[in-house]
Amino acid sequence: MKASTFQTLIVGSLCLAISGLSGGFYNQYQRVTELENANAQRLQTLDTLQRDSSTLMDAQEKLQYALKDLKQMVDTGERQANTLDPMLGQWAQEIQELRDGLADRATAADMIALRARLENVEQRLLDLKSQPPLPPPTLSSVKPKKTAQPKPAPLLPPFSVLSVEYRGGERFLAVAPPDSRSLKDIQLLHNGEQLGAWQLKALEPNAAIFAVTAQPDQTVQLP
Repeated sequence: MKASTFQTLIVGSLCLAISGLSGGFYNQYQRVTELENANAQRLQTLDTLQRDSSTLMDAQEKLQYALKDLKQMVDTGERQANTLDPMLGQWAQEIQELRDGLADRATAADMIALRARLENVEQRLLDLKSQPPLPPPTLSSVKPKKTAQPKPAPLLPPFSVLSVEYRGGERFLAVAPPDSRSLKDIQLLHNGEQLGAWQLKALEPNAAIFAVTAQPDQTVQLP
């Protein structure tokens, strides 16, 4: 083989080798470039994920603080409810007791006033029963008058006068049978009302005027 032909083969082989190496280098370069681009995208995605993770962590931290505040509010509300419930129950019981007490006191006051009046009337009735009868006048104490007409003796009423009672701003005369000591026998007379033959005509400050059938008007002193 000639030297020129050998050189040509060597040069051709070198060219082919260089071409193959160049193609390999180019493929490797493209592969490296693709890897770098993919790595950059991964880094960008990782950075985005890190920012999203930081945002989520911040939101989680804020949510934890909000939950903590909410729990404290719930605990405070429960404590206040536990404190207020017995107080409200106690206040309601005290208000009911005050209402019942006022009703009881009002009823007791009315009963005391009524009992006092009845006892007063009963005591006056007993006092009238215990008074001794007036002695009859003696002949020596009676001085006849020649010019004056003798006045008829006052009639004894068939009842005992106890007191003057007020009803609706009007005066009533409380009377009872002479021998009675029961409160149920007490009767109230108004002007114009009649008990037996005795009709009450007027109530004066210290006396009661009665009209009696077939008799002059009779004056009965008030106790």
